[in-house]
Amino acid sequence: MSEQSKNHKARAQELVSQMTLEEKALLLSGNGSWTTHPLERLGIPSIFMTDGPHGLRKALGPNIAESVPATCFPTASALASTWNTELIKQVGAAMAQECQANDVQILLGPGNNMKRSPLGGRNFEYFSEDPTLAGQLAASYIQGVQSEGVGTCLKHFAVNNQEFERMVNSSNLDERTLREIYLPAFEIAVTQAQPWSVMCSYNKVNGVYASENHLLLEDILREEWGFEGAVVSDWGAVHDRVKGIMAGLNLEMPGSGDVNRKKIIEAAKTGLLPVQRLDEVVASLVAVVLKAAESRKTGVTFDVEQHHALARQVAGESIILLKNEDNLLPLDVGAKKKIAVIGAFAKEPRYQGAGSSQVNPTRISNAYDELLAIVGGSERIRYASGYDIEGVTTAQLLEEARQQAKDADVAIVFAGLPDSHESEGFDRSTLDMPEGHNRLIDAVSQVQPNTVVVLMNGSAITMPWLGRVKAIVEGWLTGQAGGGAIADVLTGRVNPSAKLAETFPMRLEDTPTATEFPGLNQQAHYGEGVFIGYRYYDKRNITPLFPFGFGLSYTTFAYSELTFSAPSIKDTETLTVQLKVRNTGKVAGKEIVQLYIREDRPVVSRPDKELKAFTKVALEPGEEKTVSFTLKQRDFAYYNTALHRWVVNPGRFDILVGGSSRDLPLRKHVQVETTQVTVPTLTRNSMVKEFKKHPKGQEAYTLLKNVIMGSFEEKRHVKRTPQEEYAWKKAEMSTLVFVNDMPAYKLINFSEGKFTEQMLNDILAQVQ
Repeated sequence: MSEQSKNHKARAQELVSQMTLEEKALLLSGNGSWTTHPLERLGIPSIFMTDGPHGLRKALGPNIAESVPATCFPTASALASTWNTELIKQVGAAMAQECQANDVQILLGPGNNMKRSPLGGRNFEYFSEDPTLAGQLAASYIQGVQSEGVGTCLKHFAVNNQEFERMVNSSNLDERTLREIYLPAFEIAVTQAQPWSVMCSYNKVNGVYASENHLLLEDILREEWGFEGAVVSDWGAVHDRVKGIMAGLNLEMPGSGDVNRKKIIEAAKTGLLPVQRLDEVVASLVAVVLKAAESRKTGVTFDVEQHHALARQVAGESIILLKNEDNLLPLDVGAKKKIAVIGAFAKEPRYQGAGSSQVNPTRISNAYDELLAIVGGSERIRYASGYDIEGVTTAQLLEEARQQAKDADVAIVFAGLPDSHESEGFDRSTLDMPEGHNRLIDAVSQVQPNTVVVLMNGSAITMPWLGRVKAIVEGWLTGQAGGGAIADVLTGRVNPSAKLAETFPMRLEDTPTATEFPGLNQQAHYGEGVFIGYRYYDKRNITPLFPFGFGLSYTTFAYSELTFSAPSIKDTETLTVQLKVRNTGKVAGKEIVQLYIREDRPVVSRPDKELKAFTKVALEPGEEKTVSFTLKQRDFAYYNTALHRWVVNPGRFDILVGGSSRDLPLRKHVQVETTQVTVPTLTRNSMVKEFKKHPKGQEAYTLLKNVIMGSFEEKRHVKRTPQEEYAWKKAEMSTLVFVNDMPAYKLINFSEGKFTEQMLNDILAQVQ
């Protein structure tokens, strides 16, 4: 804990000691929708929090038009595609400056849940399907925002992966899946960046509401990870307010008047809520309020044009080149070619998600106007709308598009998902774009061989026309400057360097949750376990439409010389991995270097490989750089549910490095030794074979095994014919398998009491 945090905590505790019970209860609920209650008597101010996470939405009323103008940056699915932690820090700092200018103390973001299914309605607001990537990006976002004296609210904690029945749904999953997939991104963000607050989610986790889940809020978040801030409820996520306080929920949002206040007071008076616990929860919140008040700046302004330029820069680095047959892109704007720009999104872009994150932008650029400005003449640009606001097309609209495309040298079709197809509040029912968008692409590609598709969507879609178009640009929801950024990429002003932070499947039936999403009847069963995203496609050997980590460039890169600091390490040591990457093309570009680890002989079912490190490298033509990664114990570990901790299974691990999860040209292995004692306690329910693996259990194993196998030992040297010997050995082998898999206590019955309870207890005492 920093010295400043210690001071805030000490001051908060002092103030709480002076409060009445009523004042404590007052502070634990919001003052309306966006602020906390002040306590003027004690000099405790009110603080203001607003929606994020891709821009400031300081509400002045219920509608988007009634929020302050702010820079609308790309949504999380686009930001994640940059894989650029430093750039995301800059975005966070810019948003914080706008918060300071508008007297906002906490920005509600980033969103950091895993993309369990591509149908998740809020996927545009989350970073990735991979916890390492999501965690690192979230940490950078938090560091950027908080560097300017504005707090963040990391959300939605935890296992919040569907919108359907989100206020009552229970996410049901095993301990290993929780620890390996759904918690690490939050853990990385908390331990590396210390957000001022964490927002608990609406849903239950294994039957317990997140807002009153002691395991999540207290045992894991505070005790294990060392979280120092306050837990805020999602808006309306409180179920039982007193249970929430006992579990570690500090602030209820929005305010509920005196409804829950009375319950807190009554519980404290009757002893149901210990005063000491109440004081702890109030003090944690007051410490954050004091920090926010101390960091508040007056007279702050921000440069609207400068922030728009940053939005354009990050949008350009968010855009993914998915296909570029015959090097159709970048467009040669110097040639006197005619360009058909088709699709209403070209003029009326979808640039942000729908729901609570909507920003009132300071300005909006569209690709049509930006292309017009670059090309330099309206006589070279042709336009057809192709569809209406909901993606519906007609025969007349299709014919207009065909004519414009046929008479041009290249056609650029803008398509994607309208607001009505993905939003907070509901999940998608299909991976398909609106029928009118797909029909438009088909119509144009039939008459124009040089067709480029530019997509505007917040999450994965299917592409039935993939083989009929030459180029595909994933333009995401790239914020208010997205139109300019798309024009930059199409014309080569920006060399695309983004890569997918989520897998694009061929079809919905291929996805890991095809039969389990969304969870119905208030129950979501995470039967796929740790196998989500690329982990699933790799394990099942399914070819996706585009794999995790994939993205093309206008240049090419070559990898070489993978080296390790040592051929073998102990799990208490680090491993330095180095390699070289070279720009082998003719233009400057940026490559995202990805490192994955595969365990050679796991003792539990593990993914084929898992991302553990990445970096983005800028290279001039012909330039080569050395990239270095440092791997630690956790990078090789799995979560052992018997020991309830992270464990390294000793053995060989393969290090795989390359440009995507399906393109890893560098491969080399390292031996990892374990220094941990990983043997669980033996009990009467332990299988017989578990005694054999225990360091003290070899003698016990022989005793247990021979309760049944003794008769085989006695007759081992009896003379038999070859046929009899074969049958005897076969019976011995099958019996041994049966015994090995048997819980030890069952030997009592199988021996008809010759092996007794006391004998078993004596054996168990010897192996402890």
